[in-house]
Amino acid sequence: MRAPLRLLTVSNFFDSHRGGLEIVAGQLARELAARGFAVTWFASDTTPAPAATGVTCVAARVWNVAERRLGVPWPVLSAAAVARLWREVKAADAVLLHDALYMASIVTFLAAKAHRRPLVIIQHIGQIRYRSAVLRGLMALANRIVAAPVLSGAEQVVFISAFVQAFFGRLRFRAPPQLVFNGVNTEVFRPVCRGERAAARARLGLDGQVALFVGRFVEKKGVEILRRAAAARPDVTFAFAGWGVIDPAAWGLANVRVFSGLAGSGLADLYRASDVFVLPSQGEGFPLVVQEALACGLPVICGAESTGADAEAAAFLRGVPVEDVDDQDKAAREVLAAMDAALAAEAPGDAQRRYEFVRRRYAWSAAADRYAEIIRGLTRAAPAAAALERA
Repeated sequence: MRAPLRLLTVSNFFDSHRGGLEIVAGQLARELAARGFAVTWFASDTTPAPAATGVTCVAARVWNVAERRLGVPWPVLSAAAVARLWREVKAADAVLLHDALYMASIVTFLAAKAHRRPLVIIQHIGQIRYRSAVLRGLMALANRIVAAPVLSGAEQVVFISAFVQAFFGRLRFRAPPQLVFNGVNTEVFRPVCRGERAAARARLGLDGQVALFVGRFVEKKGVEILRRAAAARPDVTFAFAGWGVIDPAAWGLANVRVFSGLAGSGLADLYRASDVFVLPSQGEGFPLVVQEALACGLPVICGAESTGADAEAAAFLRGVPVEDVDDQDKAAREVLAAMDAALAAEAPGDAQRRYEFVRRRYAWSAAADRYAEIIRGLTRAAPAAAALERA
């Protein structure tokens, strides 16, 4: 009996960090383990490693000062973590890396080259236009000197949105990049059934019109825009699910509610208790929470960039321009106008149509099958390529 392929997957954090990227990393790791891969997941010890059936987790010691102080997720690996990551790459048959921009990305890339292990990179984000000129400059520099060479040197690059793929479109890749959208668990994230909405609202203490945000409470997600929107519309409850360096509870606004620690079915209840989903973020392509909101039947207001992430999804999204970081009052007005228009246009059956679209377009089974095919193809090609190099 042939031994299973040893796959190392690398991300900054485990899914207990509750960001979209790491939630995708965890689900994909489990899906690939179910398809016969021996999966090891290397991530930082910032949050606890999950008890993931079929997946071996390696928690690495890091310093996560940049995220704690600035909301920028750029953990610094300790010397021991670098050595452990190097060994894990050597022990693997193939490596799956989530994003090319970070310190772990650099170490993974160098180790994969040194040990001749095929490297697949899933690129989730492009350029983020921070309000700080310093942060904007640092990210642009990092994309040029870190992300670009790492992406160009990988055996295969996969983009999770057409927007991010277009951002890196000028790079020269070793193989044509592929576009694979993130998957959604449509058994958990689904429209409301009879009686569920009232029960969920009672449990969560919500009434009236509810606009929901899900994500990290950081600048790039548009949280400051939503602060201004909430201040302008006391008749709407703004629910924030997540955590981060910005604290919406400290704004002193009676119509702001904060929910921490929700995931899975608990988070799905909050989607179903809400009327509209708002995420005026920029620079990140197609956030998983947008797909979850659509699966739960909600009209979605998002940054204009995200409407170009998947041409087929554009009809289900209302994009607002949020790129002008110097005029967030205008962006807040745009968000509120889009919310009112979306709710006024809502018709019977719209929620179910959104759900059916997500179930057809973003099934986890299809996405995981694509990744399994890519990885197995590279591992079959690797011995032949190594033999040619030796010759």
